[in-house]
Amino acid sequence: MAPAKILVIDDEPSIQSVVTAYLKVEGYDYQTAADGRSGLSLARTFKPDIIILDVMLPGMDGIELLANLRRESNVYVIMLTARTEETDKIVGLSVGADDYLTKPFSPRELIARIKAALRRIQGFDQTPGTTSHLVFAHIRIDPAARRVWVDDRLIDLTAMEFDLLLALAQHNGIVLGREKLIEIVWGYNYFGDSRVVDVHIGHIRQKLGDDQFVETIRGVGYRFEDK
Repeated sequence: MAPAKILVIDDEPSIQSVVTAYLKVEGYDYQTAADGRSGLSLARTFKPDIIILDVMLPGMDGIELLANLRRESNVYVIMLTARTEETDKIVGLSVGADDYLTKPFSPRELIARIKAALRRIQGFDQTPGTTSHLVFAHIRIDPAARRVWVDDRLIDLTAMEFDLLLALAQHNGIVLGREKLIEIVWGYNYFGDSRVVDVHIGHIRQKLGDDQFVETIRGVGYRFEDK
């Protein structure tokens, strides 16, 4: 199997150096870019499995780059933000980031997140019982192909959106809190903002075209129902 392809878009040479050193040790195929426009160009030509994207970039910032990228690709994106830039985290998630890390971060934490993401998007961690289709009144989910249909209409979801919807559907009718969803979907010790779940749920609802499939249970969590 060919090594996973990782694109690092960050204008800080020290960040690039440390991250690529760890990527090399893990055997990943990687490319780097130091500004938004070259990063977007590389995303199109290199076709990475995962993009590590800094918010603050010259020429075109990470938010604008991601907004452009999401018009043509669902590649998994981990966004890097400064610890004080809380707004950037929410905006980044809103325009399509799958996950984020705050600077300064541990390279080992980044590698752990990359590995967890690859297990999901490449199907490395499928367990018995997860490959059967889930069929409901209006929604059909194929975990192996990572596809979702609503009344025979194929829905275009990002990797994280798909995983959240699948987790909820596999617990049909059961309320799952944010922390439980993070435990199921992220698959590692997640110390970020739990609002990441809310943002992705909002995207799922928009794409499914009906709020009824994922219900908010105020103060508790979310529940999937398709009657």
